[in-house]
Amino acid sequence: MATDHLQQPIISADEALQRLIEGNNRFLQGSARFPTVCKETLADLARGQQPYATILGCSDSRVPPELIFDADFGELFIIRVAGNVISPEVMGSMQYAGAHLHTPLFVVLGHEGCGAVKAAVDSKLDAIEHRSRIQILVNNILPGLPEFDAQAAPQEHLARAIEANVRCLLSRLRCEVGDVRQPIRARAAAHDWRAVFQSPAWRAAQGTF
Repeated sequence: MATDHLQQPIISADEALQRLIEGNNRFLQGSARFPTVCKETLADLARGQQPYATILGCSDSRVPPELIFDADFGELFIIRVAGNVISPEVMGSMQYAGAHLHTPLFVVLGHEGCGAVKAAVDSKLDAIEHRSRIQILVNNILPGLPEFDAQAAPQEHLARAIEANVRCLLSRLRCEVGDVRQPIRARAAAHDWRAVFQSPAWRAAQGTF
């Protein structure tokens, strides 16, 4: 991977978050740009990238961050994995984004109806075992799940679990960044950790941000 020579983010974390909100508003209003990239832009990006935000999100096909934030090529550094879980590989990608790309904003993006979190809820409540590799992913989610009210509806269980999963990931990142990502710990004050809860229908209109 090439190293960007820029030493400071080009915009602040608040400015980066505002750009995400404005892009999502364009998406909600049906006025998203969804650009067709020109050859000149591709040639410029081939020389380097300077994304303004790093997003850890779920692999769900209904929630592509570039579209829901109406972002152009080269604007977002995106890491996607089912359940937006963290692993050594994910942490390495985030370390690269912080140490070499200097993105001022990190976002953990959860979404309603997350299948990976639902699988974890099923394991917790009904002792369901999944296929071997899926179970490894589920086991990554289980420690962050809350205790559930047995009288609550399944939809409420899942909604609580999705939010708890994002908050657990944020807590783990705050702790593990200091242990395994020295460059980021030194720059902790410059990085803004935000949680954005979204869905295929998106919630920004209800003030989720």
